[in-house]
Amino acid sequence: MSNLKASAASLPADNQEPGLLLKRDRYLNLHGFWPKSEANGPGQRAVIWLQGCSIRCSGCFNTDAQAFNAGNSVEVEKLSRRIINISEPIEGVTISGGEPLDQRRPLLALLKQIRENTYYSIILFTGYTWEEIQFFPETPELLACIDVIIAGRFNAEKRIAANLIGSTNKTLHFITGLYNLQNFSDIPVAEIKISTDGIVSITGIDPLLIK
Repeated sequence: MSNLKASAASLPADNQEPGLLLKRDRYLNLHGFWPKSEANGPGQRAVIWLQGCSIRCSGCFNTDAQAFNAGNSVEVEKLSRRIINISEPIEGVTISGGEPLDQRRPLLALLKQIRENTYYSIILFTGYTWEEIQFFPETPELLACIDVIIAGRFNAEKRIAANLIGSTNKTLHFITGLYNLQNFSDIPVAEIKISTDGIVSITGIDPLLIK
């Protein structure tokens, strides 16, 4: 998965209380949001990290995003407006976690709004395998909104930092043909940002490189 270590203080949230019961389609449980990143896919990209993961791979860097009773409840409509109205040009949006596919219905609602209102490309990280993804009832609609899926468990014994893949067992799936493997060859493996209030955030497929 693409990783994030950051404070939740800068996140767009409707309710800061952890563990808020989420409405099925209208709310996402959010761990983090960056409006601009260079280490989470081709070009400049907004990045959304969703909170909660049922898979919990051994060796996960982003353990802060695993608990379901944490994060910030954010209305899909509000988050989509935030993305659509990003002032500086970006190429697309990357969705990571946590485990995004543990929130499939509100995620689908968000992706549809992005698709309908922008030309942004969509990249999704998931710990589910490609074969497991096929069993979700929302999969056909999700695939219609996604350009690239990076699928599979993180395996620390097969760790690698290349092409946005954290371990060699993970698989890249180019859904629309917009991108190919060459587009992923020069993406930085790690990135660090310091906010105006001094909060340091680290992300990327190999964030330990700069720790």
